[in-house]
Amino acid sequence: MSDSDATVANATGLRTPIVAVLGHVDHGKTTLLDKVRGSAVQEGEAGAITQHIGATAVPLDTIGEMAGELVDPDDFDLPGLLFIDTPGHHSFSTLRSRGGALADIAILVVDVNDGFQPQTLEALDILKRTQTPFVVAANKVDTIPGWKPQEGLPIQQSLDHQSDRAEDRLNEKLYEVIGQMSDNGFSADMYWRVQDFRSNIGVVPLSAMTGEGIPDLLTVMMGLSQRYLKEDMSIDVTGPGAGTVLEVKDEQGFGTTIDIVLYDGTVTGEDTIVVGGKNSPIVTDVRALLHPRPLAEIRTEKHFEKVDSVSAATGIKIAAPDLDDAMAGAPVRVVRDRDVDDVIAEVEAELSDLSVETEENGIVVKADTLGSLEAIANTLAEEEIPIVRAEVGDVAPRDVAVASTADEETNEVILAFNLDVLPDAEAQATQDGVRIFEDDVIYQLIEEYEAFVTDIEEAQQEQVLDKIARPCRFQILQDHTFRQSNPAVVGVEVLAGTLKRNSRVEKWEDGEAVRVGQLKSLQDDGEDVDEARAGDRVAASIDGPTVGRQINEGDTLWSQLPEKHAKILEQEVTEELPTDEREALQMYLEKKRNRDPFWGK
Repeated sequence: MSDSDATVANATGLRTPIVAVLGHVDHGKTTLLDKVRGSAVQEGEAGAITQHIGATAVPLDTIGEMAGELVDPDDFDLPGLLFIDTPGHHSFSTLRSRGGALADIAILVVDVNDGFQPQTLEALDILKRTQTPFVVAANKVDTIPGWKPQEGLPIQQSLDHQSDRAEDRLNEKLYEVIGQMSDNGFSADMYWRVQDFRSNIGVVPLSAMTGEGIPDLLTVMMGLSQRYLKEDMSIDVTGPGAGTVLEVKDEQGFGTTIDIVLYDGTVTGEDTIVVGGKNSPIVTDVRALLHPRPLAEIRTEKHFEKVDSVSAATGIKIAAPDLDDAMAGAPVRVVRDRDVDDVIAEVEAELSDLSVETEENGIVVKADTLGSLEAIANTLAEEEIPIVRAEVGDVAPRDVAVASTADEETNEVILAFNLDVLPDAEAQATQDGVRIFEDDVIYQLIEEYEAFVTDIEEAQQEQVLDKIARPCRFQILQDHTFRQSNPAVVGVEVLAGTLKRNSRVEKWEDGEAVRVGQLKSLQDDGEDVDEARAGDRVAASIDGPTVGRQINEGDTLWSQLPEKHAKILEQEVTEELPTDEREALQMYLEKKRNRDPFWGK
């Protein structure tokens, strides 16, 4: 977009609403964006759609062409729609403008056959938290059995061409989606039935493949923006620009550059800007404003053209010195005629809103943008998982060094969200025994970590149980004395708990525990065994007593529990004990506490 184009687009002082597309992986977000772009190119002349950095602008006239009779451009005074191209909804939660989501409005893409998936729910949670207005695009209607595709038609016209059976099948699926919205606290209905889009979410059935329903989606987006966002779209066209960093990139010939979405004012090739940095705000002078050449797909585009200035809302690449420490998700402000210290303070204030609380002990978290760092930190806080360090940027050896000094194995961990692990960091982690978990879905990353913690805790509890005495109540069987003493060998039945070799044996007389001897060995059918469980009958060799004096057939005996072991069993590993063993423990504790109420506490 040239300088004059930018001015024309914003002559009214109304900027283009910024649209984010969210949804579960494979539900068709990218296909939908591609379809909107492709249809726009077909409907308008080649220049009708403007490819920005990280965003695609679809002007009102082109939307009018695509939506046909559904949209009369004369009814609208907003300039069109600007779709953010960043993939994945985590970027949506991360792109901020003055404490809110950068996007003004969102499309939640749901596969009509697949319904709500974990990422759909995560996206809904973000929409709820940021209070962003949105519509549901119920995608892939063309995959309904018996569906006859009607390329590019509005959905209700397409339905006129379908059999009753195909329409019934679609309605069934759509009502499931509406039900799932309701389960998550949102009232929703087919968009044509919604009176107030603030209290009811509109559901738009469509196909990103055939284009059916795309006219409806664009109509609803324009209608919603015009009705509810018009006041927010009012900007001072000539004022100093405000934006958010989408990505920090090395660009051949330009060094480190930032891709930004500008949502207010103007930025020119002469401006000084302040950008949020890893350690402190960066003050630098714009060297070049770069635009992709028309219609090139931004993520592969290598050839840019310089422009003198741009106005909101737009995506633009800024080349400037000292941008190495710039952070994705951070604010960008044009200084212009303001005091530079005031602008730095403004950027710092916005960055402090995004800071993550850390503790003395915890895990290391690295993420691609500030907002995704915040989103992960919120989820970890809900799960009561402490963080020792949280930063934007690839995993480096210094992160491994911090994780390796953790006080517990469960904290010798780095969670890496949607970014790279540098090779020397990976080698260091292997050497230091630090676990790095990588994922680009927040809930999966945290699930993987929680599974790792569970495994460690279970292994630790197994070790504890191996090392401590176990509660057991067992009885000497009648007519089962094989040897009277040195050692006594008797047949026993385990009544509750686990009888282990080398346990100390006691019995209760008049409320007192009396030491009987030491269990030397256990035999089952002539075979030596280490332990016997409830219900088992085994031959027990007990060193110390004589049958008929200290012990008798029919006596109930107990494994002796040291007080420290009883405390661990009751307070730390009760859940791991079988029910009968828990019962034996409780009976043993009751007997002990009848004499000393604080025993084992």
